[in-house]
Amino acid sequence: MYLTAFDPFARDLQRQVNRRMWYAFAPSAAMPMDVVRREGDVLLRFDVPGIDPGSIDVTVDRGVLSVGVTRPETHGDGDRFVVRERLWGTFTRRVSLSDNLNADAVEARYSDGVLEVRIPVLEHARPRKVEIRLADGQKELAG
Repeated sequence: MYLTAFDPFARDLQRQVNRRMWYAFAPSAAMPMDVVRREGDVLLRFDVPGIDPGSIDVTVDRGVLSVGVTRPETHGDGDRFVVRERLWGTFTRRVSLSDNLNADAVEARYSDGVLEVRIPVLEHARPRKVEIRLADGQKELAG
């Protein structure tokens, strides 16, 4: 026969500590992000399911884009959690913007739990086709 100490409060406390430590080292898990570079802009997509769009805060300050969201804790007085994995609280992601982006023209749109932030690329930083000229006296290439 084996004797095992079983303390559900200690187990739950350890689980909470482990969870908080993991999220402290991986804050992106609370608000995952994709960044897509396109020809004329950069698009950032943040997963923010269950977030009231009115509680989302998008700011640009000195070349840093900040996205802040608040997910309230939801439970009733008599609720007793059996499993609790959903995060609640205030979360912020910060992204340093390149000097090639127009921070004055940032646009944000929310749809179906996804926040899209569009930042235009400045004209001088956009790719452009370079014309190839022929040297003096050289015949044109046959096309």
